Amino acid sequence: MQKYYTRACNFYYNTASKENVKKKNSIPIGGNKSLSFDSIEIITRSNKKKINIKSINNLPSKIKKKVLIDINNISKVKKITNLKFNNLPIFMGILNITPDSFSDGGKYNKKDSARKQINKLIFDGAKIIDVGGESTRPGSKEILQTEEWLRVNKVMSYLKSKNFFTSLDTRKSFVMKKALKYKLDLINDVSGLSYDKETINFLKDSKLPFVLHHMKGNTENMQKNPTYNNVLLDIYDYFEDKLQLIRRKGIKHNNIILDPGIGFGKNMKHNITLINNISIFHSLGLPLMLGISRKKFIKDISGQNDSKQRIGGTVSSSIFSMLQGIQILRVHDVNEVRQGIKVFNKLNYN
Repeated sequence: MQKYYTRACNFYYNTASKENVKKKNSIPIGGNKSLSFDSIEIITRSNKKKINIKSINNLPSKIKKKVLIDINNISKVKKITNLKFNNLPIFMGILNITPDSFSDGGKYNKKDSARKQINKLIFDGAKIIDVGGESTRPGSKEILQTEEWLRVNKVMSYLKSKNFFTSLDTRKSFVMKKALKYKLDLINDVSGLSYDKETINFLKDSKLPFVLHHMKGNTENMQKNPTYNNVLLDIYDYFEDKLQLIRRKGIKHNNIILDPGIGFGKNMKHNITLINNISIFHSLGLPLMLGISRKKFIKDISGQNDSKQRIGGTVSSSIFSMLQGIQILRVHDVNEVRQGIKVFNKLNYN
């Protein structure tokens, strides 16, 4: 049986969006009237067709029913406990307490430097700080769970003393359980809850919000010639299947963020396809997060213009993602990305 997917497209931003929403010419993304769409792309494994939203009533009844369900998921207000969605995008600041992360390994694995970076991320405008004690860069090796916990524990009490929204970047239920005493706000497991069989049970019992990632393979082999039948639709189906599994395991809440995992088992073509069509995932009805900061696809695109921090590529891809309705951006350089978005917003106010 043929399966249909709905991707929101042809977006309006700021004043133009609000005017079109008011006239009912466009539909807001996630209840945000500052970003809306007036067209959809109906996609199958063999074909795709773009139509204006005013033509939906002309579709065959079966397709129309599916499209209307998807549009309801796209347009409904998104919520995560203790996180406000009134000023988008939300910045998740990255804090790697590791000696070997791909971009900033060794910079913040001392207590004093980590605390200074926490204060900087907060000052720069992060609303979430994502603390990780194990590198998950391509080719990285697993470390002992006790070592990972020792790294993370250096900063958790300081961070929570600030009463700040804290995300824990770990694949291990042992580390999650140890950190629970700090009243975590979010679990960010890049393995898609697949690395540790106990993680789903932990999330069920703790009722904590979490990020559901896509990763093909594991950190040691994920970049060794990754292949897909259709990267966009394969990952969409993965999310649908994983959400069904989560429901069967007893997790009933919707405090779930989706992240398609740019660079986690994808080559440059896969990454670009995903970012270009990222709005398809809105029809799953959950907030979307992207981690594009300093990623290798920026180097692949920019060639001789690559730089160590890749700030230019991070800012431009962040703005592009924001205009596709991404609610959360996971970045190293919060100040620079926020600066770029502030300027963009001002220039696009009218």
